[in-house]
Amino acid sequence: MTAPTQGLQPVVTRPARVRVFIDYWNFQLSLNEREAEQRKVTDFRFQIDWVQVGPWLAAKACTVAGITSHSFDGVIIYTSYDPSTPRGKKFKNWATTWLDRQPGVTVHCRERKPRGSLRCPACHIAIADCPHCNQTIRSTIEKGVDTLVATDMIRLAWEDAYDIAVLATSDSDLVPAVEFLGQRGRRVIQAGFPPLGVDLATACWGSFDVFRNRTEIER
Repeated sequence: MTAPTQGLQPVVTRPARVRVFIDYWNFQLSLNEREAEQRKVTDFRFQIDWVQVGPWLAAKACTVAGITSHSFDGVIIYTSYDPSTPRGKKFKNWATTWLDRQPGVTVHCRERKPRGSLRCPACHIAIADCPHCNQTIRSTIEKGVDTLVATDMIRLAWEDAYDIAVLATSDSDLVPAVEFLGQRGRRVIQAGFPPLGVDLATACWGSFDVFRNRTEIER
């Protein structure tokens, strides 16, 4: 056996570190809508295996990138809840006391804010009650989630905490953050639902269709 050349250090290659970022409601509702269309029904709730979805998305992204060896370094899930409803409180409890405690999973759960009153586009008078059932119209809006996703992606890249980011959303508001990371050599791969989110998919280094193999993450 030939002895190694003195003074030369062996080249050590490590698996690509993959971090997954999921916009919970964008991801869940997109799956619901596509599945409802596929089944030709008006509404459907796709049951996602949230424990397995992070590693699954990481593996799919590495296939797109042509990477044969990777380490799944965790998934961050961004979501929100309505604190004024029993359903919203139940969801928060599930997200913060069960989902957030699963291995490799971090959950950021934000309180949704009341949406401003709907107004007639002609006379601009606020519409407080439904004209059909007379029930008060109340809705909430998710604020700051896209900013939080972008901040975490850039912060963790700055800390050299990942090599590849998987971004599971169709939100075009994240295009500037993705372009910024791309200019600095970070590969971001979108897990999407084409043709939704085409602007984000174009900005990313690569993308793949979640819906095509959705049964692999069905609970």
